[in-house]
Amino acid sequence: MSNFFLENSDLQFQFNNLNIKDIVDLTENNYQQKKDFNYAPKDYEDAIENYRKVLEVVGDLAANDIAPRAAEVDNVGAVFENGKVHYANGTLENLKQLSQADMMGMILPHKYGGLNFPFTVYMMATEVVSRADASLMNIFGLQDIGDTIRKFGTDKQRDEFLPHFATGEYTGAMALTEPDAGSDLQAVKLSAYQDEKGNWFLRGVKRFITNGNGDVLLVLARSEQGTKDARGLSMFVCYGDKTVVVRRIEHKLGIHGSPTCELQFNDTPAQLVGVRKFGLIKYVLDLMYRARMGVSAQSLGISQAAYEEALKYAKEREQFGKSIYSLPVITNMLLDMKVSIESNRSLFYSAAKYVDKKEKLEEHIEKLKAQGKPFSEETAKLKHIIKVANFLTPITKYVLSESANKITYDALQIHGGTGYMKEFKVERLARDARITNIYEGTSQLQVVGASGGVINDVLGDFFDEKELKEYKGGLSRLANYLKEIRGIFKDSLKYVLDKKENSFQDAASKDLVELYSYIYIGYLILDEAEIEPRKVFIANRYIINSMANARKNAESIKNELFSDILHADKILV
Repeated sequence: MSNFFLENSDLQFQFNNLNIKDIVDLTENNYQQKKDFNYAPKDYEDAIENYRKVLEVVGDLAANDIAPRAAEVDNVGAVFENGKVHYANGTLENLKQLSQADMMGMILPHKYGGLNFPFTVYMMATEVVSRADASLMNIFGLQDIGDTIRKFGTDKQRDEFLPHFATGEYTGAMALTEPDAGSDLQAVKLSAYQDEKGNWFLRGVKRFITNGNGDVLLVLARSEQGTKDARGLSMFVCYGDKTVVVRRIEHKLGIHGSPTCELQFNDTPAQLVGVRKFGLIKYVLDLMYRARMGVSAQSLGISQAAYEEALKYAKEREQFGKSIYSLPVITNMLLDMKVSIESNRSLFYSAAKYVDKKEKLEEHIEKLKAQGKPFSEETAKLKHIIKVANFLTPITKYVLSESANKITYDALQIHGGTGYMKEFKVERLARDARITNIYEGTSQLQVVGASGGVINDVLGDFFDEKELKEYKGGLSRLANYLKEIRGIFKDSLKYVLDKKENSFQDAASKDLVELYSYIYIGYLILDEAEIEPRKVFIANRYIINSMANARKNAESIKNELFSDILHADKILV
């Protein structure tokens, strides 16, 4: 039997080299939870072995149950009848099996029936599920709704909602966007008001809500009447009861198994989550960072599936008496896919670990505060981790989602005309990939989100440290290339900053972000190549290609094309 976790050698490599003892120690409260929950790990090695076993189960379910149903789920899709949303039968079976395997509360604490896994390991499961059926990830990945309630809700709210998330009885949704407030969430108008007893109610419309038919909804609403900015928004939790009307579901290009709903809230009873006025500036930002990582995992899963389909087809398809796999132009496309996927995976799990470190350290500091213990050392460490995590999250989504679109495009191309037909999986994968660089913030917004970290050289100390490191053998040549790319980046950044024009800086941001990503990903792969011979090829091809792309980015910044962008209003008439 196939297994999407065990058979993926690169995912196995990433798992075997996680090195997350600091994260796991904090997650398991230095393994004190073993006293209250006999299934909790007794030490780090026990935790890792537990993670491995669970990922093997996910890999088995994904390969042998979820993936075979994916075509039917895509064909049938979610259906809207008589005011109700109905999942495809395959989706229902998938959710049932995942719930029975205790996979719907992977990141929730033992106390509430969850597995209490680190975010990084949960993301590995998300990648595996996405490879099988990208649309299922949109429901499986909404475990973050429960986690948001865990982090910011009251004890009463945790007791009320989390056990039902852990069992899979509840699915969730984050109701943020509106017809006139997409990515510009500070323009949200849905109203939250109180009655004379202080009870909260919601009134208004939300649109493009993934799994909007969920049992529990996190809703961003305007609690401070008369305000028009982010400071007037709060976060609420409510049930998807009869007061929440699904007005319609969208008819989408892809991810058909995941319903995207337009919702109308008709004086819906709700509970305030956290503190008033912090809905967007704290809670939604936290939720969206995790959601963007989820989409990155989805992109990675889709990419892996497309590569596997293209490789298999290329080996089987014969033209002019030999398989097209032997044609250099096809081989080169497959090699580029392989290098992109593995370099993307290196970036992704590096980013996931930083998100993990950030969240676990924040919780640890809160515990130290409650115990009256000093925490200044932890706070200083957290400050840097937050900067890196906040930078890596948007750059990861940008790189991986754009790459998923390129990989699925090329995978379909390798299939030729047959790939355009619905009988082949790659057609669905190409459609599913298209949303990844749009939702949870478009690629353009990810560039904007990452550009501040690039301009402030947030990874400067990391790069300085790597430049001092002595790489052996052929890796030293690649290390010198990375130094050269960094020189190109510094020269380009100086050129942009010397202009002293914000508009020029904005126009150059995409090229600067890409330049910076080459350096970081290059060093990640270079370090991997030191411990895994197979990675030497990946490092060589990635870094040499990055060298060529870096020169292109630099030329783009310095040539006259940017003057066209700055004066586009005079040209685009």
